[in-house]
Amino acid sequence: MRIVISEFMSLDGVVQAPGGPEEDTDGGFAHGGWSHPFFDPEVVGAAFDDALGTAEALLFGRRTWQSMAAAWPERAGDPFADRMNAIPKYVLSRTLDASALTWANTTVLPGDEAVARIRELRAAEGGDLLVMGSPTLVRALLTEALVDELRLIVMPVLLGGGKSIFPDDATLRTLELVSTVTSGAGVNVCTYRPVAGA
Repeated sequence: MRIVISEFMSLDGVVQAPGGPEEDTDGGFAHGGWSHPFFDPEVVGAAFDDALGTAEALLFGRRTWQSMAAAWPERAGDPFADRMNAIPKYVLSRTLDASALTWANTTVLPGDEAVARIRELRAAEGGDLLVMGSPTLVRALLTEALVDELRLIVMPVLLGGGKSIFPDDATLRTLELVSTVTSGAGVNVCTYRPVAGA
């Protein structure tokens, strides 16, 4: 399976709380919902639909999974929501147990086994293993060179601080831009893949 990352991102690299004010206020973050003015169904919506359409499973960190699990089950009846609810989901956690798995088709990957279990999933036959949000998880995947594709939905806004997906370890990682689409609102949907051997 390919590990594909899909993120809403500001120009200054922030991915925190694009969906709403209460989504993630860690560090006093006060700009939750910042992606809404730039969302359009033709470019941004299509990028999301495409990513989910090629996914065979979803992979989350605990916090993002809990946020999604609180939102998607009640939206049944919408084709996108129905796909989100039906697709297999994996969540990395040291604290969740089976009684907390209120979102259908979810499997917990114990935190202490996370990297090994993700390597197993990646080595298995299948379509994409899609990661949305989950900045701590994405940083770990990039650090471990486990990302096959990075789809960044870069919005024309500066947030001045917040959570990022990028490792801060002084390691050079070279990527190839394989496609880009620009919306009328100035959103760039950029798809990158690691350069082999770089």
